[in-house]
Amino acid sequence: MSAQPNIDPTRTRALPRWLREPLLHFLLIGAALFGLDHVVNGGLDKQSVIVVDGIVDREAIKVFKDARGREPIADELYALRRVWLDNEVLYREGLALQMDKGDKAIKDRVIFKSLSMINAGLNLPPVDDHKLREWFEANRVKYDQPARYDFQEAVIAGDSSEAAGRAFAAGLNAGKSIDTQAGLRVFQGRPYSNIVQSYGAEFAAELEVTPSGQWRAIRQGDGWRVMRLESIVPAQPAVFEPLRGVVLQDWTDSVMAEQRTAAVRAMARKYTVKYEATPP
Repeated sequence: MSAQPNIDPTRTRALPRWLREPLLHFLLIGAALFGLDHVVNGGLDKQSVIVVDGIVDREAIKVFKDARGREPIADELYALRRVWLDNEVLYREGLALQMDKGDKAIKDRVIFKSLSMINAGLNLPPVDDHKLREWFEANRVKYDQPARYDFQEAVIAGDSSEAAGRAFAAGLNAGKSIDTQAGLRVFQGRPYSNIVQSYGAEFAAELEVTPSGQWRAIRQGDGWRVMRLESIVPAQPAVFEPLRGVVLQDWTDSVMAEQRTAAVRAMARKYTVKYEATPP
């Protein structure tokens, strides 16, 4: 892996959506990464220097790959380093306040105590329906019901070429039964984003315009799949009023998470962060 730029403790970068949920990056992923314990920084001056090196990267990549089935892209790896660094800052601040006294457990408990101290000092700004509606509109993707697709796939056994796929689709449209030549997979209520994630954007776009009730061979990667679109339930925009309580809680979580992160980043300014690239 090539060298990456140093992590600036005060720098702000948009995190992937899965890393922006309240407390998630402090308590879940952070706890997993802190299985490293004192390996990385055990021999350093703990009052001033934090080293983010190849050991951190390798463990972060392993945690991410175990959870998501692939290696992180550059922005995701940056976010994981940021998670590790935030937790290291919380841990050292907890030690400085002697929060480890009487607690012989691993680092995540000290981190939790430091985070609890920060939470106690957070204050929510006043909010009214106007502000909540603005936040609701800016985050509408969380509340709108996406269009949902019912479809089937006749899984071809063996040859997945274009010719074989088109011939099989034509046979099914002519009334040929699905027998030992193929298996049948049924999907119901799948949102478009799920289809894109499972099959790819080009495949999803082709399926979307497929006439309902007809089998069709659609290219996916290096092969072809035989699909039949059954129906599409149109998207439904969310209405603020019935969701006001949910929106208020989500807004509260979001504001508290932003304040919590800002507090940790402020603490981090007292440390010198050194980055050592992962060896190739």
